[in-house]
Amino acid sequence: MIQNQEQRHVHYDRDLELEAYQLSGIVQKFPNHFHECYVIGFVEGGRRHLWCKNQECDVSAGDLILFNPRDNHCCAPVDGELLDYRAVNIQPEIMEKSVKEITGKCFRPYFTQNVVYRSDITRSVAALYDSILRHASKLEKEESLFFLLEQLLQEYAEPFSEETISRPDPQIQSLCTYMEEHFSDNISLDELTAMTTFGKSYLLRSFTKQIGVSPYRYLQTIRLDKAKHFLEQGIAPVDAAAMAGFSDQSHFTNFFKEFIGLTPRQYQKIFTTASEPEEPEKEPHHES
Repeated sequence: MIQNQEQRHVHYDRDLELEAYQLSGIVQKFPNHFHECYVIGFVEGGRRHLWCKNQECDVSAGDLILFNPRDNHCCAPVDGELLDYRAVNIQPEIMEKSVKEITGKCFRPYFTQNVVYRSDITRSVAALYDSILRHASKLEKEESLFFLLEQLLQEYAEPFSEETISRPDPQIQSLCTYMEEHFSDNISLDELTAMTTFGKSYLLRSFTKQIGVSPYRYLQTIRLDKAKHFLEQGIAPVDAAAMAGFSDQSHFTNFFKEFIGLTPRQYQKIFTTASEPEEPEKEPHHES
């Protein structure tokens, strides 16, 4: 019965070039992963236990959520409470462009907090989401976005720099680069180990500690991001899966829905159906 209460709405705004989405009645646990984009959202209802960058906390209604690109995180419901959540995803290049227009300086910001409890800025996120949902004028949407970003830049962000975050070991970084460049290959642990001076067990522990996700999860997340771009370009889901390195279509669909909350075809419709809200398909729930 709980599953039937779920609502997932995602909108792509072509004027602002960003995704806005709303999740309602969600009981699903989201496993450890990261995004290539900035995520600015807030909890409307329900409590969640959130793990982010080796820290954990409980979040609830009125809490602002801020993720930088590649901030690894996962969350689970508290006492089975259903999650209501709204957010926008902003690609790094769009964020950089907006920041320059606001500040006159060209940089990508770094959010210094992942959670801001009981924040008034949630109203600005809601205003931006609502303007997108209503297909408001471009001026109104741009104004809503700039007001939101200006607040965040003043209170919870600093210019991103090499010193802002701890850099992984050079050998670990080389593995990340290799997987990003060979995401569609059938990469093995032997292959990764041969590129370092590590043993297999130490490589797995060290990689997971420094990057926040395991090598396999890292590779799958990179593949997922590539698949999203292929789908946005109108490539058929079965072809997008193969091009991204997923050998099994069923696994790709389940993996995509587990992390994105939509099936690949539902996600693609956001971009192929101009300016129309995406209505979720009714599908049976699959336990992960």
